[in-house]
Amino acid sequence: GAGVMGVTEEQVNDIVERALQLYSEDRIGLVDYALESAGASVLNTRCSETYETGTALMSLFGIPLWYQSQSPRVIIQPDVHPGNCWAFRGTQGFVVIQLSAEVIPTAVTLEHISKAVSPMGSINTAPREFVVFGLQNETDHQGTPLGQFTYSEEGNPIQTFPVQNKHAESYRIIELRVLSNWGHPEYTCIYRFRVHGDPVNRTQ
Repeated sequence: GAGVMGVTEEQVNDIVERALQLYSEDRIGLVDYALESAGASVLNTRCSETYETGTALMSLFGIPLWYQSQSPRVIIQPDVHPGNCWAFRGTQGFVVIQLSAEVIPTAVTLEHISKAVSPMGSINTAPREFVVFGLQNETDHQGTPLGQFTYSEEGNPIQTFPVQNKHAESYRIIELRVLSNWGHPEYTCIYRFRVHGDPVNRTQ
């Protein structure tokens, strides 16, 4: 029924739900082995060129949302607000991450902002097709494919993908390779990338 100020309970629930979706970062309930604060690090970005611009590319009510050149490190940090992403030039980019522990990968999670908070009302800078590889070491340019995935433009901002290669070994180094985006001609943005898996105990 109608409650305070004629706002229905349903509307309140809807508002709360949306707020939770915007502000909950880790609610998928899976340990993230690509989290910087837990010991993960970005080793390199191969040849991807960070997209730089002297001014904020977007603003909402005069608040700049996207500044020049965020470091690729932002993709392994939990702060996901509009503009706090790593943008690379074009539609294809690579990032190599050393995980906080050696794991047998079971899933990966890719995150972008929701269309609701995007100043343009679209997320055409979001990655579309991407591949994830397990690497034996930093100089391993071949890698073992763990799966090729598609980030849905219409889906939840946080999307988790089970690893497709069921025979994957354990890895400490993972490469994320973005193959395409949702239509932006100049750059692609990655907000957060997570790696989930079963840790391998190497102490025996």
